[in-house]
Amino acid sequence: MSNPELDVSAPQTRSGPDRLLFALKTGGAQTAAELGRAIGTTGENARQQLLKLAAEGLVETQAVAKGVGRPSQFWRLTAQGHGRFPDAHAELTVSLLRHVRDLLGPEALERLIAAREDEMRAAYRAELGRVEGTGPRVAALAEIRTREGYMAEQRPAETGEGWLLIENHCPICAAATACQGFCRSELAIFREMLGPTCSVERTEHIVHGARRCAYHIRPEAV
Repeated sequence: MSNPELDVSAPQTRSGPDRLLFALKTGGAQTAAELGRAIGTTGENARQQLLKLAAEGLVETQAVAKGVGRPSQFWRLTAQGHGRFPDAHAELTVSLLRHVRDLLGPEALERLIAAREDEMRAAYRAELGRVEGTGPRVAALAEIRTREGYMAEQRPAETGEGWLLIENHCPICAAATACQGFCRSELAIFREMLGPTCSVERTEHIVHGARRCAYHIRPEAV
C-alpha cells in the first residue's frame, strides 16, 4: 500500500508517526531518546512508533560508535521515507523541462525560469515590503518558503554573525536537479529581497547531496 505525501505546511495536524518523520527530515539521524524528546514523548514510545515505521520501509537504523561501549542506534529516513515529502510531480516536471529545452531551445528554458523569477519577485515583494530590518525579513522569508513546501526555518548563525535560513525540504528538487537555473534564480531573489545591506551565501545544497539547503545571511558594512 502506498503512503500519501505529508502536508509540510500543517504541523498542528500531524500524528505521532508523522511528527517522527518530520523530526528526522529536519534534524537528520537521531536516537529514539532524542526523537522522543523532539515530539514530546518517551524514548520507548518513540521507539515503538519507529519500529512500525520501519516495518513500512520509511525509516531504518544505523549503528554509530561513540567512544567506549556499545554503538548507539540512530534512526534515519529511507529513500521511501524521503518520498513521503512532496516533490511537485517530479517526473512530469523533468519531462516538461526536457521537452522545452529540446523542442524550443535553451533560450526558451531561460525565459521560463525568468518568468517564474518575476512571479516570485512580485509575490515576495508584496509580503516583505511591509517588514523592516534584516532579521524580521529573514523570518518572514522563512514563513513564505514554508508555505511553499520548503520546511524552512531561520536561526542565528553558529558563528554569531548574521542568520541561517534553512530549507529542510525541496519540493522542486527534481526540476532543480534537471535545471540548476531554478536554484540560481532563487538565490538571486533572496539577495534582492533581503537588500544590499547584507550578503547571502548558499552553504549547503540538496542538489549537491546535502540533507538540506542552507543560506548564511551576514550584515554588510555600509
